[in-house]
Amino acid sequence: MTSPAKLKLFYKEHRRMPSYSEVMKLYGYKSKAAAYYLIQKFILDGIVSKDRRGKLAPKKLSGSAALLGYVEAGFPSAAEEELLDVMDFDEYLTPNKEATYILKVKGDSMIDAGIREGDMVIVEKRQSYKTGQIVVASVDGEFTLKYLRKKRDQYYLEPANAKYEPIFPKGKLTVEAVVTAVVRKY
Repeated sequence: MTSPAKLKLFYKEHRRMPSYSEVMKLYGYKSKAAAYYLIQKFILDGIVSKDRRGKLAPKKLSGSAALLGYVEAGFPSAAEEELLDVMDFDEYLTPNKEATYILKVKGDSMIDAGIREGDMVIVEKRQSYKTGQIVVASVDGEFTLKYLRKKRDQYYLEPANAKYEPIFPKGKLTVEAVVTAVVRKY
């Protein structure tokens, strides 16, 4: 039985999936057909998948962590440790991998929304966006991260910091993606 460990290591080192030729080298195969059948097995096992363009995408190559329970963020209570589930962060944070990417935050205009400089935001391209969502938008040719708002018939961008003014586009406002998660490492 062939283990996906080499595939996981390749993904961890290169932050991309290998080509079929690279799979051949990783596993010591002599033909692309053998690499193809191995990938098919990994697809059936739920380890990798194929995106809309037929390219390999990781599914269960990143680790998972045990979801043990809840912790009180208000008044202290007795901690109970109970395995509720096993959580795969990759699946939880990026269920739509083909349309998702990560951006590092620069600036403090979204501080009151809990987004600080140095945080990473996970964003997803979508067909439509709703007012009130935190979005990545291009306004008059420059990109920014703000709340999408609408006043009468005009969309504008609102910061989450009183030091900054709302941005009303002089020309074009295009929403590129919506923020789905914020990642902060301590």
